[in-house]
Amino acid sequence: MHSIQDANNKNDAYQEVLCVEHLNIAHQQQVLVQDLNFRLHAGETLAIVGESGSGKSISSLAILGLLPRNLRIQGNVQFEGQALLGLSSAQHRKIRGQKIAMIFQEPMTALNPLHRVEKIIGETLLLQGWSKAKTRQRVIELLTDVGIPEPEEKLRRYPHELSGGQRQRVMIAMALALDPEILIADEPTTALDVTLQAQILNLLKSLQQQRNMAIILISHDLNLVKRYADQVIVMNQGIVEEQGSVQDIFQQPKQAYTRSLLDHDFGEVIQTHSEQTVLQLKQVGVKFPIKQGLLNRIKNYVVAVEPLDLSVAEGESIGIVGESGSGKSALALAIARLIESDGDIFLQGQSINHLSEKQLRPLRSKFQIVFQDPFSSLNPRLNVEQTIGEGLALKQLSAVEIGQCIDEALEKVELPISFKQRYPHELSGGQRQRIALARALVLRPKLLILDEPTSALDRTTQRSIVKLLRRLQQEFNISYLFISHDLQVVRALCQKVLVLRHAQVLEFQNTTDLFAHPQTDYTRKLIEASQY
Repeated sequence: MHSIQDANNKNDAYQEVLCVEHLNIAHQQQVLVQDLNFRLHAGETLAIVGESGSGKSISSLAILGLLPRNLRIQGNVQFEGQALLGLSSAQHRKIRGQKIAMIFQEPMTALNPLHRVEKIIGETLLLQGWSKAKTRQRVIELLTDVGIPEPEEKLRRYPHELSGGQRQRVMIAMALALDPEILIADEPTTALDVTLQAQILNLLKSLQQQRNMAIILISHDLNLVKRYADQVIVMNQGIVEEQGSVQDIFQQPKQAYTRSLLDHDFGEVIQTHSEQTVLQLKQVGVKFPIKQGLLNRIKNYVVAVEPLDLSVAEGESIGIVGESGSGKSALALAIARLIESDGDIFLQGQSINHLSEKQLRPLRSKFQIVFQDPFSSLNPRLNVEQTIGEGLALKQLSAVEIGQCIDEALEKVELPISFKQRYPHELSGGQRQRIALARALVLRPKLLILDEPTSALDRTTQRSIVKLLRRLQQEFNISYLFISHDLQVVRALCQKVLVLRHAQVLEFQNTTDLFAHPQTDYTRKLIEASQY
């Protein structure tokens, strides 16, 4: 009897849940996905990898019926024997969430900012006719399952009141609410630091085993794929370059494209020896007030960054690393004078931390910030020409001079001048990040603050951005404050590294020394996690 039960369990584990045959997606004459074929079984993880624009996400959106109607979709997609292509919107709604769920790449934009956690996760359950009490209980169970501490306390929070890792866990809880058989995870760890990446993927793996759930993992990070996937499909500009087991793809890649994706060499950091100081911080700290009561009085403070000292020389790059919530971005925003901070900030010897916004405005061209997600930081209503030219309006230049500056900025970031009339949604992730760089560089800053500028990009695009940043630094002698959770990128670009944890500086060393002789266990763990 026991052996029959085991055999049945084994059969369930290998049951085919999704079959994709000859999937083709096109827009007018442009082929977006060509002849994609795969079979997915219960409990199996299939990874789809490739550069930005390779067709990874669009293939999954086709399965869920989430693509715009102007795209031409052909082929056969079957979920447990039911054809999915050509279903009506009402039929697709019965599949989405209940049978096939999806975790999107950027939780901050995917979660409704106006809804609390309880409503975000429980909405689908309420629509199924669950009572409020039963829904609340299920939401608390889901939050516990995804490893969020004190779940009852998190129910009333909004997305902006959660850390990056917590938002990603809420997304997973939302996707798992109706017990789907297939979970599509689209870059589920892109914006997270290496320790959180491992936590989230270990969590997905354990949830998969508990529920015998199939996972389609869309990623550009081959390190993660190697650890968590069973089968791999490598895509390049809509075409399948190769597919097979993880062992075959990683040990014996057949195509040059796959070998380039597996290449983690970002080049060598350039050593600098300038005596000129561009930025100096003296006991700079950041704390946020906690307000309570009817009169909204300040009751306490949350310390985001403990007071620290830092000096950045001309043409020097300093990396700031640490896990989510360590204070990296708070420090960057304080230096850029976008949030208030204590202490003194000197830019080329001039104190800027106590200047009014009016006094600061003429100096803003000297220090610029490039944000993590260019799609959020670029105005969707402005085209590339307007985006780059926006800051030049303060410089009292003629229209011809502004045009020349914009052309030069595009040239510097290695984009064609024909891109001027394009809008952000018409660009790939790497191209958008180059536009964000061009917008900052057009003002010829002395200091560039880069907040996770490569985290959402695939390895090939990351390599080209690092190479570009290195060249621009040499050409214009710019200083970089480079905030990242990717220690491989930091190692290739920065001469020194500052390690932050829980708002405190753990260590500050030359990059070579830090990687060779980390002074703390925490730094050692960060380095190990980045090298798996």
